[in-house]
Amino acid sequence: MMSVSESDDTGTEGLKQTGATPRYSRRLSDKILIAFHHACDQGDYEIAEQLLHILENMLTRRTVSPDANRRKSIESLVAAHERLWHLRHPERNFG
Repeated sequence: MMSVSESDDTGTEGLKQTGATPRYSRRLSDKILIAFHHACDQGDYEIAEQLLHILENMLTRRTVSPDANRRKSIESLVAAHERLWHLRHPERNFG
């Protein structure tokens, strides 16, 4: 029998086996940011832009409890927008 700690990244396989509560290693916003960078790495800028829009919606909506990592999340969002802009405008990159 597989335990939750031996499951895949989402913990779903272990849940099927043990009925335990999921233990996610990353926040959903982190996974979306990783998917954004993956899309950029593959040159799929349209999908990257859509993922950024989803991430922006998640980070700017009102939450019941304030997130201690909100400032870091917003900074990551800004950096992601900058990366996509530079990838789409390589002629304007200096250095």
